[in-house]
Amino acid sequence: MAQVRKQIAGFLLQSKAIILEPAKPFRWASGWLSPIYCDNRITLSYPGIRNHITEAFVETILTHFGQPGLIAGVATGAIAQGALVADRMNLPLVYVRSAPKAHGRQNLIEGRITGGEKVVVVEDLVSTGGSSLRAVEILRESGAEVLGMAAIFTYGFRVAEDNFREAGVPLVTLSDYDTLISLALESGYIRKDQLKLLEDWKKDPSGWGGGNP
Repeated sequence: MAQVRKQIAGFLLQSKAIILEPAKPFRWASGWLSPIYCDNRITLSYPGIRNHITEAFVETILTHFGQPGLIAGVATGAIAQGALVADRMNLPLVYVRSAPKAHGRQNLIEGRITGGEKVVVVEDLVSTGGSSLRAVEILRESGAEVLGMAAIFTYGFRVAEDNFREAGVPLVTLSDYDTLISLALESGYIRKDQLKLLEDWKKDPSGWGGGNP
């Protein structure tokens, strides 16, 4: 699994799905300042990388959760990833919204779900885990049995680990922040003098750089 984490981290850096800018931090929607920007949807534009990620998802799901009966993508970032995985595994697909549509049937789950299905949730990114676990809650309310969640990348925040544990949801990821930073340093993507800054951010992301405005 360590080799997979390193390979996926390399793909994320190569495709610029993840950008590290320790000297020019980004501001997240939450107000947090961050030296890292992550948009894994960019990997969809690179067929070779896209296929590698899909295969890694399939192998990871089968290894950790066995054979599910349904794949659920989390809207909007993981809809395409979920579809690719479901297609490769020849499984039905649904995707889960964070809030009902403002028109039509006001669905939270798009696609056919009847209850009792064994589901693996596919996510592109886990930060605090709040939106990801909201999707799990919606699926459980529909009567589905959620086997766990598989994501491309996690920051590895303690709050996310606590949230997933309290919700009783096993989480496996294809790569993670520590692997990414190690590879970025090894490949010269970042300098050694930038490493402490990146480590300090992970320890206290909400307070780093002055915290919320």
